[in-house]
Amino acid sequence: MKSRLAVWVMALLVLGLSACTALASSGQPELKMAPESALPDFARNAPPQVKEAYRFAAANPDVMKAIPCYCGCGAIGHTSNLDCYVKAIRPDGSVEFDNHASGCSTCVDITRDVMRLMREGKDLKTIRSYIDTTYSQYGPATKTEPVK
Repeated sequence: MKSRLAVWVMALLVLGLSACTALASSGQPELKMAPESALPDFARNAPPQVKEAYRFAAANPDVMKAIPCYCGCGAIGHTSNLDCYVKAIRPDGSVEFDNHASGCSTCVDITRDVMRLMREGKDLKTIRSYIDTTYSQYGPATKTEPVK
């Protein structure tokens, strides 16, 4: 009886490991995420979706610089969705965070769509087009450079 149980446990482990390998080698990009410990208190204590958006934005500034925001934050000087999360990236690589996105569902929704589309393997130009098409009805876009 013990040997039969051991065989079942081994079979489940092998199946589990092969499923993990298949997901990792599926060609879908793995999203980079900043550690939660790098976030300021207001982001660490935010709802999970907001916290996740902050972690993603901090770890992917080049992606987020290419994504406009449509919440109207261009009026306060934002030029991309990155600015909703990050005020500055210092020369030493440390991040000065902006609390704007912690209270703006449009900013967070845009970021979560970017994350989803990246997981689906979409390229940046396709992602940008989706964001423009989906969110342009909500307000003016920030003055983000076009994706080439």
